Amino acid sequence: MELLRFTTAGSVDDGKSTLIGRLLYDSKSIFEDQLEAIKRASIRRGNEHVDLALLTDGLRAEREQGITIDVAYRYFATPKRKFIIADTPGHIQYTRNMVTGASTANAAIILIDARNGVTEQTCRHTYIASLLRIPHIIVCINKMDLVNFDESVYNRIKEDYQKFIITLQLRDVSFVPISALLGDNVVELSNNTPWYNGGSLLHVLENVEIGGDHNLTDARFPVQYVIRPLSDEYHDYRGYAGRVAGGVFAPGDDVISLPSGRESKIKSIDLYQSSIDEAFPPQSVTLTLTDDIDLSRGDMLVKPDNLPEVTQEFDVMMCWMSEKPMIASTKYALKHTTNEVKCLIKAVKYKINVNTLAHIEDSKIGLNDIARVTIKTTKPVFIDPYSKNRRTGALIIIDEATNNTVGVGMVI
Repeated sequence: MELLRFTTAGSVDDGKSTLIGRLLYDSKSIFEDQLEAIKRASIRRGNEHVDLALLTDGLRAEREQGITIDVAYRYFATPKRKFIIADTPGHIQYTRNMVTGASTANAAIILIDARNGVTEQTCRHTYIASLLRIPHIIVCINKMDLVNFDESVYNRIKEDYQKFIITLQLRDVSFVPISALLGDNVVELSNNTPWYNGGSLLHVLENVEIGGDHNLTDARFPVQYVIRPLSDEYHDYRGYAGRVAGGVFAPGDDVISLPSGRESKIKSIDLYQSSIDEAFPPQSVTLTLTDDIDLSRGDMLVKPDNLPEVTQEFDVMMCWMSEKPMIASTKYALKHTTNEVKCLIKAVKYKINVNTLAHIEDSKIGLNDIARVTIKTTKPVFIDPYSKNRRTGALIIIDEATNNTVGVGMVI
């Protein structure tokens, strides 16, 4: 079965956690004892309805405040597809958590409160989704029950959103009017929206085409680990384990190792107890080569006629995730695929105003700011533009003093 990863985003109280709870409940993906616990907690809190948001809001502070603070992951499946959900916070101070949850998503659900329309956080989360190149955006206009399922409200919000995204490179955007609290158009189509001619949210999720989301053209294999069993059965075995980041590899293919530039051929593609005829994203495999090449963690195997950029200086769109401001010319650690190097922020070119998408000339980068910066590394890295390959175009910046991830970058 195909696996779809999706994230939810939107302003505070737009109903993200309630929507996920409703999806799990209506798709029969929660146990009876879980439901009973949620019912008891709802009664204790004095709620008129069963608060399905409690299924994802697990922290005590989240339940007390009725908000999401940390990213919560939930899993469910239907006969058509498996799903991994990342429920992300709506507060502006937790935007970094939204970036974390969305970084591996195939689709993003952007929730909009029908009473409030498009807000600053709607714009912020949509812009981040476009930066992260999430292939599919599903805009859920929620709480339609509070506006009497008025078609004109739905159409007005849809038009406002389309005006905002006109300059963003969003590939696939769909709209669904819902009531997460009551379940309208979440799993089943609702009689309250006869004017809506699309499918329910679950129907959209089950039928999103994700087969073409991976880059199958540019062959990239970051080496994660060198396997040398040194056993009697596998005395001379030398395999290079990792996860295919792009393209298709097959036995007999010519490959070149970076940074050494040595060439060889693929001898076999191995799994735990078998071999396969080809490997493609996002498979984790072990490659063996016909020649003994000095390869280690952080190196990369590619095809000779299709090389990534090998460079020590490049531009990225940076989302800053630390309360400690970015300091230019300060040394940080940079992690890109399996490669770790030292780096410094050479220059800040501009910041982004996420509401207007205007460029601001300001070198001060603080928590949740998004900016274009130039990075210089101490040794070469093997990169592709993020728009071309989400795996080889992404990186994280680490503060060596605290070992905290302070920034995430998308290569331009």
